[in-house]
Amino acid sequence: MEENEKKDRERGEIFSKAVRAGKRTYFFDVKATISDEYYLTITESKRRFNNDQGKFFYEKHKLFLYKEDFQKFTEGLTEVIDYIKSEQAMPDPREESSLDSLQEESTIQKKHSDIRFEDLSSDTDDD
Repeated sequence: MEENEKKDRERGEIFSKAVRAGKRTYFFDVKATISDEYYLTITESKRRFNNDQGKFFYEKHKLFLYKEDFQKFTEGLTEVIDYIKSEQAMPDPREESSLDSLQEESTIQKKHSDIRFEDLSSDTDDD
């Protein structure tokens, strides 16, 4: 076992997966109790701005899920997701990312839209 892996195991950190979803990031972390029982933490992290301090910070919400609850949690989550899918159309993730790209492109175009074509003409025209 690698030295870093050994240290992580000692701290109870076994496995992690980060999922970026728009302005949020979800972290799925497998950890271990002192008795080496695995459990899952799900963390939602959102970047926020503090107007008083003029700085960004990350707002985090955690959920701890233990092995004995996995089945019921999965069934409940699946039922709710299936209900939403049956009642409303789900957005295509490719469309969301292309929408973000279009919005970014629009912002860039606005920043550069004050170009005057007269500025681009050359003084070497002999016509």
